[in-house]
Amino acid sequence: MENVIEELGAYTPLVIATVKALVVLIVGWTIAGFVGSFVRRQVNKHQRIDKTLGNFAATVATWAIRIMVLLAVLNLFGIEATSVVAVLGAATLAVGLALQGTLADLAAGIMLVIFRPYRLGQYVDISGTSGTVTEIALFFTELTTPQNVQIIVPNGQAWGSVITNYSAHDTRRLDLTFGIDYADNADTAMQIVLDQARADSRVMDEPEPWARVTNLGSSSVDITARLWTSTDDFWNVKFELTKAIKEEFDAKGISIPFPHQVNVEPKKAG
Repeated sequence: MENVIEELGAYTPLVIATVKALVVLIVGWTIAGFVGSFVRRQVNKHQRIDKTLGNFAATVATWAIRIMVLLAVLNLFGIEATSVVAVLGAATLAVGLALQGTLADLAAGIMLVIFRPYRLGQYVDISGTSGTVTEIALFFTELTTPQNVQIIVPNGQAWGSVITNYSAHDTRRLDLTFGIDYADNADTAMQIVLDQARADSRVMDEPEPWARVTNLGSSSVDITARLWTSTDDFWNVKFELTKAIKEEFDAKGISIPFPHQVNVEPKKAG
């Protein structure tokens, strides 16, 4: 019986260390989450500071505390932080080679936050992938497509690719092209386009709306209109103005050609 008690007593320090480690881990993880949320709120409440920086700072603060918590847990088991640092230092080269892609994403994430080629809520195209930026994390950028599909783009790929930011400026130029019949009057059609554009209050007066004959197609005369509107109104203006011009063409007798199919049956012999 005494031997059993002695054996159990030998495990007591380990059990106590394990319990302490669990407490430290749970409390530390909770504090890390709280601090991260606090940092995000404090940074994002300033209107002059982009929310991208708030999210990035919150992530850095959270993981900094978590790392300290993990070092504290190791210290409870008799593993000193200096020993851990020495081991990590010795393994830096191997880890760097194994995770060079991940480290490149991390470095690219820092560059994206510093130079900010895009921000949260902006609609962008990254190397052929389009969507609204919903998150810029340490290692990846999250996009949401108009179909509400989530797309994850590694930051290394985003930083090393061509980025098209459709929301970077407050205004955008809208190009509309209409094909009319060769028998119709092109001047009348252009005037209809301009009148409808100027009647829309969302279309800017400067630069002035513009309409010209831009192509003589195989079955139509193409008229292109160029006008400017706010980025927020771009798609609504495009859809509604297209409908309004089509209806006015119908009212004024301007026809829009469409393909016709003619079936030719071979003559019967005899």
